[in-house]
Amino acid sequence: MNIIKEFLKGILIGVANIIPGVSGGTMAVSMGVYDKIIKSITGMSKNFKKSILTLLPYVIGAATGIGILSFVVRYVLSNYPMQTSGLFIGLIMGGLPILVKQVKGARFTAANIIAFAVFFCIVTGMAFLSGNESSTTDIAVNLGTVVQLFFIGVIASATMIIPGVSGSLVMMICGFYGIIISNISNFISSLLHFDKFALIHGFGVLFPFGLGVLVGIGLVAKLIEILFAKVPVLTYCAILGLIVGSPIAIIYKAGISSISILGASVTVVTFCAGFAISFFLGRDENTEPENVKLES
Repeated sequence: MNIIKEFLKGILIGVANIIPGVSGGTMAVSMGVYDKIIKSITGMSKNFKKSILTLLPYVIGAATGIGILSFVVRYVLSNYPMQTSGLFIGLIMGGLPILVKQVKGARFTAANIIAFAVFFCIVTGMAFLSGNESSTTDIAVNLGTVVQLFFIGVIASATMIIPGVSGSLVMMICGFYGIIISNISNFISSLLHFDKFALIHGFGVLFPFGLGVLVGIGLVAKLIEILFAKVPVLTYCAILGLIVGSPIAIIYKAGISSISILGASVTVVTFCAGFAISFFLGRDENTEPENVKLES
């Protein structure tokens, strides 16, 4: 049962990473597995087997969410933006009670408040900066683009694992969101039809990007582990700012043009469903790092 729950959490984290405005890091926090994932990544050199076994269900779940459910999510987000946004906002908000416990009883200083406000502004500001992505979804594979894709992967993955910061939004700002998403779906279609030329092209785009993703995750995971150890309350306040600002970014990117009574009612239902899923999946996880001392 635990493996199934971890797999389901991985699916939600993967789907969150492909939706502009939604953060995979936020979803991991809401699911109560953020610290576990970070520790497994940073501890891989010391305990490789244990880290791999811990990460495997999340990785497989995330890959499933990105590879299969991306088609469904993109369809419902295009046709039912308000209701779909309600679901994701519920998933995010359902994890807040768990996160708030991490700073309960801690002293709030001016630095903590500033950290919350700054990162709240960052996540909301990013949504407004990402509206000018090129409509081009194809790219020629050469040495220049391979290097470019690698560094886009580093940047995107670094933001993907920071709670509240949407890697998809960052890719939109850089002009690569449509290119990566279309190449993922095209690569899957090419596998099903065994189109060799399309597979080679897709590999040429996705491999350097994926390599950059791995490098970025490793670097930022170590930084986050250090922050949790050195300034835990300040870190949690910054994460709270990112998460509280996420619903604003999601609503803005959803492009909701009209609201009906029925649509609003269904949105309330999807929000409650998302909140319940996140709350019950995450409530049995211990999200507090072992070395966090909240009295500081």
